[in-house]
Amino acid sequence: MIWFTSDMHLGHEKALDFTIRPWQQIDEMNEGIIVNINAKVKKKDELYILGDYSFRIPALEAAALRKKIICEKVHLVPGNHDKDWNHKLVQGTFIVEPPIKVLKENGRKFVLSHFPMMDWQSMSHESIHLHGHIHSQGSLYNEMNRMQGVYRYDVGVDANNYTPVSMEEILTWFDGVECHGRVKWKDWVNTTGDENVQRRLAGL
Repeated sequence: MIWFTSDMHLGHEKALDFTIRPWQQIDEMNEGIIVNINAKVKKKDELYILGDYSFRIPALEAAALRKKIICEKVHLVPGNHDKDWNHKLVQGTFIVEPPIKVLKENGRKFVLSHFPMMDWQSMSHESIHLHGHIHSQGSLYNEMNRMQGVYRYDVGVDANNYTPVSMEEILTWFDGVECHGRVKWKDWVNTTGDENVQRRLAGL
């Protein structure tokens, strides 16, 4: 089974406040997130972390936390806070992926990155874009994407009850949703709500 998560920010004490996480101490948060991963992701599964695994702790300390995750195949799509995991001291901690990783499973394409994208490969052919970075709280952001027929999903811990999400869960999330595909630039601009912008667009 394949799983996804992101923006764990292990070791980042301020993450307790700016994301309103349910732990009082940073050690509790680190342990809690790892326990949640191990409760779902089995040893022979695959886990993709879409960036910001840790922040503000030494690389060796972050690598030691990785060893507590029982999954053997943990991939890291780097985010803006990730360390150089190809450095000789921590090399092999993760399977380090490129900034944009494309998975093809059972005829379905998944486009993975840390940062959310407006447009992605095979968007008009029901490919699913998974990302993190934005620390959306709860399910509202993902619900809005689904309502609009946009196959984009925030796998970050803050959006998913601090647990990973499986590929099957994401497929079920979009099951039966009509894909609207690529959004025209006028529609993106029009959502600003600026009446002057909307009048100008109406005149095009």
